[in-house]
Amino acid sequence: MKYYVISGEASGDLHGSNLIRAIQKSDPEATFRCWGGDLMAETGATVVKHYRDLAFMGFAEVIKNLPTILSNIRFCKEDIEYYKPDAIIFIDYPGFNLRISKWAKKSGIRTIYYISPQIWAWKENRIHLIKQCIDLMLVILPFEKAFYQKWNYAVEYVGHPLVEVIERYQTIHEAEDETWKNKRIVAYCLEAENRR
Repeated sequence: MKYYVISGEASGDLHGSNLIRAIQKSDPEATFRCWGGDLMAETGATVVKHYRDLAFMGFAEVIKNLPTILSNIRFCKEDIEYYKPDAIIFIDYPGFNLRISKWAKKSGIRTIYYISPQIWAWKENRIHLIKQCIDLMLVILPFEKAFYQKWNYAVEYVGHPLVEVIERYQTIHEAEDETWKNKRIVAYCLEAENRR
């Protein structure tokens, strides 16, 4: 299958790269074209837009960069039409991804959302657009399934991807240093790990 993956943040690049690896295990012939970063590129995916070029924070910065944002939306649609994916996987990044999902659904492309927008915290009215445009929602927090059921929308709970990130970190570092087994690890810096 051909997948088009859209993420606009460093965390999406991390989780998207792990998702791509999982898909590759079950479908070695799968191909990926992405909006992501270096971690997705390491999986063999073709990265057409880096998340560093997509981050606009705050109202003033969004307004200032509105021509770039609109140009990115146009480019994304054109690139999807060029690639002709079997499915688009959206990772968080709701302001951009929900716009593309609306267009993709009308274009007859299967839409999958991995890591739901936090509509339970704010902008709950986005549920109506999600129900219209997303064929499959994969949630990572247990209460999100109940939240969506309240809106009569079936979702799949897949667990939090950080569990796999931590397990992978421990596996890699176990070979380097056995001393971690005798210590309680509360957290570690993902950004530092991403730069390794």
